[in-house]
Amino acid sequence: MAVPAAVLAAKAALLAGTDERGRTAAASILAAVLLPFLLVVAVILCLLSGTATHNRSAVELAFQGGFLSSRLPADYRGYIRQMRGSFSDLDRVFEGMREYPGGGDVDGYRIKAIFYALFFGADQPGMGKEDYRGFADCFVSYEEREDEEGNVYTEVVPLSSLDTIYSNLEILLGRAVTEENRINAQRIYQIAIQGAGSQPDRGDSLPPGTGLGEGSFSDLMAEATKYIGYPYLMGGSSPGTGFDCSGFICWVYTKSGVYSLPRTTAQGIYNQCATISREEAKPGDLIFFTRTYATSNPVSHVGIYVGNGKMLHCGSPIGYADFNSSYWKAHYYGMGRLLQ
Repeated sequence: MAVPAAVLAAKAALLAGTDERGRTAAASILAAVLLPFLLVVAVILCLLSGTATHNRSAVELAFQGGFLSSRLPADYRGYIRQMRGSFSDLDRVFEGMREYPGGGDVDGYRIKAIFYALFFGADQPGMGKEDYRGFADCFVSYEEREDEEGNVYTEVVPLSSLDTIYSNLEILLGRAVTEENRINAQRIYQIAIQGAGSQPDRGDSLPPGTGLGEGSFSDLMAEATKYIGYPYLMGGSSPGTGFDCSGFICWVYTKSGVYSLPRTTAQGIYNQCATISREEAKPGDLIFFTRTYATSNPVSHVGIYVGNGKMLHCGSPIGYADFNSSYWKAHYYGMGRLLQ
């Protein structure tokens, strides 16, 4: 069996290390043997450090088009080309949806972002026209309406609940949509709409840098403050029983008329938000925390940001809290703004 060069170099270093000339020779031998290895390590570290950049570049190139630089890994270039083709097929589906009333309200960025999160880098066997239509149909319902003259027509109604959308997709695909898939889809969505230069044209959305506004925030707080002092109840979602953190948020946003937010978890609420910085946060935005109790979800708690480092949340009981306290700082996850 051949003796590895590094072992030979080490032996040579030991034998030659008895005098200064020997030590110099040993250092030269070690440098010559180890230099290729160190270069390989350096390349690997550079690739690892650039992974996030490659991921973001891939998303931007898939959604926005543009020249595929040779600096991107070859497999990424192939995946991006494949994703662009899929997006073109989805665009044709969206064109068909726009023929129906309400079809123009479909958030194509959301559909493409989730498609990207589920399929980028994966084979898509049998994805034909009907498959893309079936995928997009998981995001909407088709409802029969009647106009003033008694004529019946079909309206496309975008689904507001991501939990419902993901449940539809799991049935369609025959597999689970993981929490990692959901988090990746949200990140991809943010990159896509930021790259588009504006938010999707939705009447109830809040573009970055724009809070609820004084009137809406007043309505929100008028409803939320009714329940200060109410007890905490895991799974609770109404004044009759008590609330947990997400139940409280869903209740007050919906009942105040500020925003329709069907019952979901703190993670489910986060998944429907645009991530914003603390500096961008305005009263009425949401603040999220992690590891406040044992759960597999990254996000475990949510409160309403009210300004000046304060939040109103369902603690035990419902009340105000300073999220700059040591406890909340240790569990801080991020700020969010509802967009759907």
